[in-house]
Amino acid sequence: MNGCEDHNLPCLAVSAETIPQAWEEAVLAVYRRGASVRTEYDSEGDPPSLDATVMVEVRRPLGEPRIHKNFPGGPVELETYRREVLDGIHDHWINPDEGKWTYTYHQRLFAYKPLENASGHKARDGFRPVDQIEQMIDKLAQTAYSRRAQAITWIPHMDPSTDDPPCLQRIWARLLQGAGDELVLNLNTHWRSRDLIKAWFMNVFALTDLQRWMAAKIGEKIASPVSCGRYVDISDSLHIYGSYRSKALEEEVEKMETSPCTDRAWDSSKLQPIFEEAYDNLENDPDFYSKGSR
Repeated sequence: MNGCEDHNLPCLAVSAETIPQAWEEAVLAVYRRGASVRTEYDSEGDPPSLDATVMVEVRRPLGEPRIHKNFPGGPVELETYRREVLDGIHDHWINPDEGKWTYTYHQRLFAYKPLENASGHKARDGFRPVDQIEQMIDKLAQTAYSRRAQAITWIPHMDPSTDDPPCLQRIWARLLQGAGDELVLNLNTHWRSRDLIKAWFMNVFALTDLQRWMAAKIGEKIASPVSCGRYVDISDSLHIYGSYRSKALEEEVEKMETSPCTDRAWDSSKLQPIFEEAYDNLENDPDFYSKGSR
């Protein structure tokens, strides 16, 4: 191995059946094989983060058990985040002039417009909000074999200078022929940077629900069923922050290596009453729960 290769960021790939399994496989891969790298968020005394470029395949993104018991947060936070991404319930929190959010994923995907800068709301001349998800659905409904169905989030003349630029960069979808006449929707998402411990699971739960929703919408347009195929998640920097590197995490990693993931996972049906209550509360008041998260 030459000197240049010694300093390469590891490029890792994992594959699993379900989201909880995929999360655990990703944690194990980065924990055991990630590079030690400092970050812009370290506190004094923190060890370096563990970091890698990682591709994760989830072969059955809607498969059960779908909920990991140990993801940071709970069912209410998960449902709130899902609705934040799919329904835009917190798009009204975007107000950079008041020091609030500069974006939501819903706004960038469903109403993309290239703003002049983060301190205002003026779009560049000639641009109106674009529903990129609707465009993807229409494209695939019209041309099932198209490779052009994608949506982006990055605004290059605005995002690099903000304190919290989007992690999600792009989504891409492809239809393939399934059993019989049924089409199968595959989805890829590409991320600039990703907190593996605190963000990955909620991100993937919401984005695979977007995959489910898109499949249903395409099916309505072509009057034929469309199912969900595999989900692939690509992170340029998938990391475990140094501040998370504790005895507790080491013990959790040991459990992941020595016992079945199903010991730490729930069927989503088990949490359905909590999801439904949270949905109703948010439907009546998007700010019912005091704080959301991207």
